[in-house]
Amino acid sequence: MEKLPLSPEGLENRIGYKYKDIQLLLTALTHSSYANECKPRGETVQYNERLEFLGDSVLSIIVSDYLFKHYPDTPEGDLTKIRASAVCEKTLGKLALDLGLGNYMRLGHGEEMGHGRERISILADAFEALLASMYLDSGSRDAVEAFLLPRVIPEIKQFVENGKNKDYKTLLQQIVQQERGEILEYVLISESGPDHAKTFTVEARLNSNVIGHGKGKSKREAEQLAAKEALVLFGDR
Repeated sequence: MEKLPLSPEGLENRIGYKYKDIQLLLTALTHSSYANECKPRGETVQYNERLEFLGDSVLSIIVSDYLFKHYPDTPEGDLTKIRASAVCEKTLGKLALDLGLGNYMRLGHGEEMGHGRERISILADAFEALLASMYLDSGSRDAVEAFLLPRVIPEIKQFVENGKNKDYKTLLQQIVQQERGEILEYVLISESGPDHAKTFTVEARLNSNVIGHGKGKSKREAEQLAAKEALVLFGDR
């Protein structure tokens, strides 16, 4: 049985913002699959992809502004990595889940049956669209910042603290995720030596292009070193 979305007005209480134009919020909560199913009935329904496009930029400038002001001694390359963690799909999906955003979305039958309300990619896109709808409705960044920063600052602080451990694969993944559709993979090129002392060689590849090499006593170590080398291309210092 399909689950009906909750009223968008109920979401206003959760985000602490009252819309002047509730249609903007409704559009932010509408997935393209729902709009496509309305077409055969002669209905034209706006969906959230254009808002997502704008929301991505609104999110980036707010996070960038916060990092610039609160981390004055942090190099540009490190700021880029911190921002990447704060705006990556995984983080946005988590924030959307915490908000219960999926419960308010309008989805097509297929997405509904495929548990689209819990799918991270759909939730992350809707979260960005939500930011854009608030920005357009209010006419400034103030309302968006009041909603966003209390949620994203803990994620930033956690990343900064964890970043001391230098998980290079995670750092690289978070940077790559800034661009949708990028494919990052680690390919085992060779292994040599006796079973008790093998050496593994791994390539990090982005869209099939080699961006880093690594050799280690385990596949995991080799992958970490390949990611470390690849990070140089993205401003790692």
